[in-house]
Amino acid sequence: MEQLTSVTMKALAIALIVMMCAIVVQVVASALDINPIVAFTTALPLLGKAITLNSLLDFQWHLLVMVGLIPAELVWLANKHVRVDFLYQNRSDRMQARIDLVGNLIFAVPFFALGLPAAWSFMTRAWTSDEGGRNGGLNDLWLIKAVLPLGLGLLALAILIETLRLIRASR
Repeated sequence: MEQLTSVTMKALAIALIVMMCAIVVQVVASALDINPIVAFTTALPLLGKAITLNSLLDFQWHLLVMVGLIPAELVWLANKHVRVDFLYQNRSDRMQARIDLVGNLIFAVPFFALGLPAAWSFMTRAWTSDEGGRNGGLNDLWLIKAVLPLGLGLLALAILIETLRLIRASR
């Protein structure tokens, strides 16, 4: 698990650097009034026939979602997420596990019950309609929008694993 975490975090660090480079290129190209930035003779997956200011903007937003959402389950499993420490004060380990368990059941279960189907629908609508960005944005947006159900699904799995651990610890 540690090796997978390390590889994932390194890939996300690279994605963050790529996102920053895309921002710099977009700002410079916009200042120099260059659009499209690069044109292709044949359409490429995701990019279409050109890299434009709008496709760079779309790309930045999608990288931001990936960098923010994909590591969420790793943070959760490492127990580095936001805690309710004021409720833990002077409580036993068993009581802390019960507090976390109640929190998972009250907040996480309804969130994922609503969020996962919505995220899946969001992605499948993009797939079935062959959605692309407007005004020269990215094509094949279902590829990017698939990150939402994937990230939420991984987070739900991490919370399920944690909830099972909490059930054992709260007895």
